[in-house]
Amino acid sequence: MGGGKAVDTAKITADRAGIPVLIVPTIASTDAPCSGCAVIYTEEGVFQTVSYQRMNPQVVLVDTEVIAAAPTRFLVAGMGDALATWFEARSCERTQSANECGGYSTLTGLTLARLCYDTLLRYGPDAKRANQRKIVTPALNHIVEANILLSGIGFESSGLAAAHSVHNGLTALEETHSYYHGEKVAFGLLTGLHLTDAPPEEIAGVYDFCEGIGLPTTLSGIGVDAADRERLARAAQKACAPQEGIHHEAGAMTPEKVLSAMIAADAMGCDREARHGA
Repeated sequence: MGGGKAVDTAKITADRAGIPVLIVPTIASTDAPCSGCAVIYTEEGVFQTVSYQRMNPQVVLVDTEVIAAAPTRFLVAGMGDALATWFEARSCERTQSANECGGYSTLTGLTLARLCYDTLLRYGPDAKRANQRKIVTPALNHIVEANILLSGIGFESSGLAAAHSVHNGLTALEETHSYYHGEKVAFGLLTGLHLTDAPPEEIAGVYDFCEGIGLPTTLSGIGVDAADRERLARAAQKACAPQEGIHHEAGAMTPEKVLSAMIAADAMGCDREARHGA
């Protein structure tokens, strides 16, 4: 019972003990509850590895009244995590890269990943308003389902790519540690869209959603000084570690390309902020 760290700890503990695990998430900030994966960080908060369990949780029990009573930032961060699911699934399908189960995506996995994205766009703003007022509405129910179930099944069945690798790289920077997983994944997704030369209208749509829902679209939004190229290079280097999902993207992924994409994503976010503030 609890958030992502408590859930992942319980999954690893149950797996090592050879017993089933029942998950009762108290926030909808990640897609961890439904997956058989658990993320391990160092004591300093830097991403270390992913631990794969022998089975997924036997039961995931969600009380939306509990979710509605939690701070809204958790729900928004969960939307940031879920936002990447469709784009990473699509990348893995295009390059025929393995999913998180060691197999390959299916039509079901891809369809659920796309449904996750469409649900966020349709119901995200209304769900945020409901959470701010501590009420349960159909929109909140739909977003809780997207954050926890659709994203969880979608990423595990279809795979990860640039967005989560950039997140993992950003954890190398201590200043990002006070920001939530989904907040960093959202910026990782924007970086990934620039990195892979996504259509301008698609990139604009993701910026629109992030801005409207309150997800970061700039490096300063996750505590990072964009002018410090040396520190950014550290994050880019870690994002391109050999085991990272960024290599599920088409073409060769290098730290230099990732650094440029991070700077490009930040520049667009800053320009849009300036225009909207004018």
